[in-house]
Amino acid sequence: MNISNNISSIQTSQTLLNTTANNVANVNTDGFVPSSTIATNDQSGSVTAQTRQADNTGSEKSQTDLSREIPNEMVAQRSTEANVVAIKAQDDVMGTLLDIKA
Repeated sequence: MNISNNISSIQTSQTLLNTTANNVANVNTDGFVPSSTIATNDQSGSVTAQTRQADNTGSEKSQTDLSREIPNEMVAQRSTEANVVAIKAQDDVMGTLLDIKA
């Protein structure tokens, strides 16, 4: 895995956080239909986010389900943390290689 793959994963996590934040912010908005974000990998290992609006159930109340939104926030946070650690490790290895080469 290279740094650009980690960065694409962090960007995907940010999209997930933005979507979740919007859903939570509108939890008391009558008739609100939440969105969901799905992460997919391409052949090169990069991660992309696809956001779509949920199916409208016709409810007059907000259709946001906090029991889904809170875990999504935690998953995005942990994913970002893991990718930052991976980037730091790759940076340390590159620095060590450069020190050996010099």
